[in-house]
Amino acid sequence: MSQSGKHPANSPHNLLHQADVTIGLADGLPIGLGYFAVSFAFGLAAVEGGLSAWLATVISLTNLTSAGQFAGLQLMLAHRPLVEIALTTVLINLRYMLMSLSLSQKLAPGTGLAQRLLIGFGVTDEIYAVSVSRPGTISTRYSLSLLLLPLLGWTGGTLTGALAGSVLPGSVRAALGIALYAMFVAIVMPTIRQSRTVALVAVVAVGVSTLIALAPPLALLRGGWQIILATVVASALGAVLAPVHMGESSQAEEVN
Repeated sequence: MSQSGKHPANSPHNLLHQADVTIGLADGLPIGLGYFAVSFAFGLAAVEGGLSAWLATVISLTNLTSAGQFAGLQLMLAHRPLVEIALTTVLINLRYMLMSLSLSQKLAPGTGLAQRLLIGFGVTDEIYAVSVSRPGTISTRYSLSLLLLPLLGWTGGTLTGALAGSVLPGSVRAALGIALYAMFVAIVMPTIRQSRTVALVAVVAVGVSTLIALAPPLALLRGGWQIILATVVASALGAVLAPVHMGESSQAEEVN
């Protein structure tokens, strides 16, 4: 150690920290590129709905949640009550709380509360999957480095889409809007193909949504309440019909 009490630049301690940053950035690069493409559609939809480009960008910068943002945007543009918007986004993003609880077990000892809050802010499906797949514990440097490029990609894509929405012709904007639906299909289909339980829940959710749209009394429900009802019913039936028992791995459950 140098006389100043700091680790030399080439010490194993600093080299380990540099490696965490480098690996985190490398792992986050493909996620950031994917987020840029998806958030482009969000920025486009936000401007089409009447929001300014800077407001759409701030929403992405402070949220980093694709499905929750798209659902919240539609409810905002429909001028739905704040309670409805809050309940809808909480249900859609509830999985992030479970992911954060799981990821907290992999954080290096000594990770402080402020660091945990920053890491928790950046928990998404893709970031969680990459983080939990790393062997051993993960450092704060790695987690924040992993978050950096996805956050920039999500925010930058939103800004680019919002600015492009003011210059692109209507036919092109309509075609790009399909990217939203393609994104949801791309997220859900691989999991449905691997898990009969997820497939069951997805089918139930589609059935409930169809019933809401066709049944006169239920059709009175609007916006977020339809999503809330479909989510609660599908999740409850999934828990009853395909419960995951303690001590059983998800793979064992699928084989059975």
